[in-house]
Amino acid sequence: MTNHWLIKSEPEAYSIDDLKRDKTTNWNGIRNYQARNYMRDQMKAGDKVLFYASSADPSGVTGIAEVVREGYPEKEEPWVMVDIRFIEKFPEIVPLETLKKTRGLENMVVTKKGSRLSIQPVTKAEFDIVVKLGRR
Repeated sequence: MTNHWLIKSEPEAYSIDDLKRDKTTNWNGIRNYQARNYMRDQMKAGDKVLFYASSADPSGVTGIAEVVREGYPEKEEPWVMVDIRFIEKFPEIVPLETLKKTRGLENMVVTKKGSRLSIQPVTKAEFDIVVKLGRR
């Protein structure tokens, strides 16, 4: 079964354009235990990822990636990373405000107040709605 995720990155640090250029990258430097556990225990090769630009103007989903290598150790214990591959960049960012106003996304983690987690589970239905918004 394919899982769906949202991963956040500040565009100055690493953007969808960087991923498009690099084709694949390892997703490392995550220093949150819950996010680490998602990468270590639940992210599988083939899982689909919404690529989210955080601390951007506006913040929002910029495209799609895919997990291509499951969690493996970083140099620093106990942290892990996964590898992701570029799939698609949306013509325009899908802003957080749009996500908050869209039916079917009411329970999406990223739309909740105080949601700071850099890796979040997304349902298939939420993923499909966001992709539809992104391809408009």
